[in-house]
Amino acid sequence: MTELRLGYLYGASAYLCWGFFPLYWRLLRPTGPLEVLAHRIVWSVLFVALLLAALRNLGFLRSLLRRPRTVAGIFLAAVLIAVNWGTYIYGVDTERVVETALGYFITPLVAVLFGVTLLGERLRGVQWAALGLGGVAVTVLTVDYGRPPYLALLLAGSFATYGLVKKRLGVPAAEGLLVESAALALPALGYLGWLSLTSGTTFGRVSTGHTVLLVLAGVVTAIPLLLFAGAANRLPLSALGLLQYFAPILQLGIGVLVFHEPMPPARLAGFVLVWAALVAFTVDAVRHARRHRIVAPTPLPAPRPTWVDGSPGSPPSSARVT
Repeated sequence: MTELRLGYLYGASAYLCWGFFPLYWRLLRPTGPLEVLAHRIVWSVLFVALLLAALRNLGFLRSLLRRPRTVAGIFLAAVLIAVNWGTYIYGVDTERVVETALGYFITPLVAVLFGVTLLGERLRGVQWAALGLGGVAVTVLTVDYGRPPYLALLLAGSFATYGLVKKRLGVPAAEGLLVESAALALPALGYLGWLSLTSGTTFGRVSTGHTVLLVLAGVVTAIPLLLFAGAANRLPLSALGLLQYFAPILQLGIGVLVFHEPMPPARLAGFVLVWAALVAFTVDAVRHARRHRIVAPTPLPAPRPTWVDGSPGSPPSSARVT
């Protein structure tokens, strides 16, 4: 199998896992969202630490601790991903899977907006039109819900900001997940301990299967992130961008067809506007990437070194490069 095909396999597998997350989190009832989040953090730390130990790749921690600004950035990323995870689990638990799917549909548009406002990036006309359609869609959905789609906006904003921070940090996926989860592990353990003392925990008190599912929450969290890292190293950005829509499409289908959440005409119209914005944005991005590849000049071969005596090629025994 070629590296490109392997990248597509990894990417599709990652987004399929994320797409089926609502089914998994719903199985964890009657555990509340905060307890699920705490278990997700704690068991993620253990699983990724064991994985990196098996790969003998824990030495990165020593070099990382010598970079306090990077550590501070990782703590910020940890807070952002905890907000994102907690919001998503809360949305699934309160039967708002459709709204959470909307959040991941509009995440790319929020990321583009951040690029313009925070990084000074310039957009093409089609991209501005896509952002405008996204704004109209949020307005339509606000009218339909009778309120702004808070969960969707919080999910999109937290994940887009998380992506921005991670891009600046440049920390590999497994190592980054370990440090992020470790940063949150102490408060998570404290919360789980408090639940145990107040008899509010569900861990070990519902059924054996339920307890196993809580423990496996860490594995379920880590595996798609590792698959995504494998895809990101093998696929062009445009291909990875197309694959990211698998997850919210699956989540939307689960919300409507499995959990029977309502989809009135006005809400459907809002989603159609979001999809139109994403189609316009994606098609423009793919065309621009292809055009850039076509017109990109062929790099010239590196010049051969010239030595002090003026002769090219291999150096004489006492020569040096000029």
